[in-house]
Amino acid sequence: MKITTALAGLVAVEGVVALNLQPELQSALQSVLKHSETQSRKPNILFVITDDQDLQLDSISYTPLISKHIRDQGTFFRNHFVTTALCCPSRVSLWTGRQAHNTNVTDVSPPYGGYPKFVERGFNDDFLPLWLQEAGYDTYYTGKMFNAHTVENYHSPYINGFNGSDFLLDPYTYSYLNSTYQRNHEPPVSHEGEHTIDVITGKALGFLDDALAGERPFFLAVSPVAPHSNVDPTNIASGKIYMSAPIPLERHEHLFHNVTVPRTANFNPDQPSGVSWVHDLPLQNQSVVDYNDHFYRSRLRALQGVDELVDGLVTRLEESGQLDNTYIIYTSDNGFHIGQHRLPPGKTCGFEEDIRVPLFIRGPGVAKGYGQDAVTTHVDLAPTFFHLAGIPARDDFDGTAIPVTPKFDGQRHEHVTVEYWGSGVLEGVYSSIGPGGSTFIPNNTYKSVRLLGEGYNLYYSVWCNNEHELYDLSTDPYQLNNLYQTSSQADSNEPQILGRSLTQAINRLDALLMVLKSCQGATCIRPWDVLQPVDSVSTLQDALKEDYDGFYGAQPQVSFDWCDAGYIVEAEGPQVPLTSRHGVSWDVWV
Repeated sequence: MKITTALAGLVAVEGVVALNLQPELQSALQSVLKHSETQSRKPNILFVITDDQDLQLDSISYTPLISKHIRDQGTFFRNHFVTTALCCPSRVSLWTGRQAHNTNVTDVSPPYGGYPKFVERGFNDDFLPLWLQEAGYDTYYTGKMFNAHTVENYHSPYINGFNGSDFLLDPYTYSYLNSTYQRNHEPPVSHEGEHTIDVITGKALGFLDDALAGERPFFLAVSPVAPHSNVDPTNIASGKIYMSAPIPLERHEHLFHNVTVPRTANFNPDQPSGVSWVHDLPLQNQSVVDYNDHFYRSRLRALQGVDELVDGLVTRLEESGQLDNTYIIYTSDNGFHIGQHRLPPGKTCGFEEDIRVPLFIRGPGVAKGYGQDAVTTHVDLAPTFFHLAGIPARDDFDGTAIPVTPKFDGQRHEHVTVEYWGSGVLEGVYSSIGPGGSTFIPNNTYKSVRLLGEGYNLYYSVWCNNEHELYDLSTDPYQLNNLYQTSSQADSNEPQILGRSLTQAINRLDALLMVLKSCQGATCIRPWDVLQPVDSVSTLQDALKEDYDGFYGAQPQVSFDWCDAGYIVEAEGPQVPLTSRHGVSWDVWV
């Protein structure tokens, strides 16, 4: 090491050639110095985020190059969730580390969401790429950033925070063969007739070359639109938003002819499931089922272009000598369902298919070929980028850094806060089943908590019409048996959770959701501290002790006063839980 340091100092002054060494020795010395430089600077970060990619429907089994380069060379986070199953709110939470109820960007378009809402809320001057630049990173982005970022408003204002950017713009974002991109502060450029995946591949490799040529560590985000549905921009202009199956690259059109949607127990079930409008969906006939299979195959085919894109990026990193000093993160903005619970293609629900997404991470110190069971969420990603870059976490983060390496000793949580406002969105040719043949279902607003701990695997939700769901996924992994409707049956056959009755479990889950529905910062990470700050309670199992039955039985209940299309606090019922200040003596609260 001392020899390397001395040589580095000498070369810095005189140059390798000035040492008058044999060519072979010069080359070896240059390699040593390059390795030393790589080891001494902060790691690079390559972030790939797809659009609407499922985990539960097994799309990851059809991307062998992504598996080869990232999953097999890194860690698969098997319990990774989004906190809002819709593109723009999920992405804003990802870029800010905050729940949607704290960003108040809750939809894909104004007045409750989209790029204009992001700007209105002040985040264009206060989000991840700017924070990384302040920490010494060069930042680059290409692909889809936000919904309602358009050919009309792209400069009002320009998106901040990137040394180089080339964004997809609405209304052409989801048009696979007629996309429009906008580079840096230049005018938008139409790529009609080109496939959007080929376009973004060229742009991503170009930005990677720019990043590798720089002297600072880099953050490069690449966001292809696949496997999102195709949307014809002329339909948007006419006010008719019809989402058809994605369009693959021509070289992939022949693939997967015999592949079908996994026939799990919740695929087009004989009996209705869920609550609210989901419970009223009709049994799908064979024509609809066949179409669902076509839609599924189209998604897998569209993902082949992403597979090749990732292969190109990793190959370029390897050629540059920077691969070993680069963290590569692969995920999606939300999941997707096709036929589960009789649903047409789409997202926007709280079911596993919609909220559980792929997350693969490889890089320095990351275990190879490892599966991590820790609960992680999209609001944990910004804190994770901070951790990887050696930046102290912000107090306003609603998440905490993901355990990227086996030696990671940071704080973890067992819960996911899942929230949604507005309409359910239906896609595909059989999607016009809403009111008046609409593809939008009103009053799809709900608040939920997804909980995974030692001996329990639960989902609890309260809808804006005050219907409830409770699923025990350890015995009902496909969420077909709503336990909430049986919780008032006090008989010996009633299911139990950790040896306690459903009523006692629901009391705890509802109180936890009461905290999470409006939590901020540390209270989102450690919600039990709000409920029982002086008791040794940090999990549902702790809270289920009989000593606390009275305390939780007296809690106000999560409820809505009315259904609204956005985050309107006045519509969302009680906001503050009771707090125990006296351990098991629960008769006094503040």
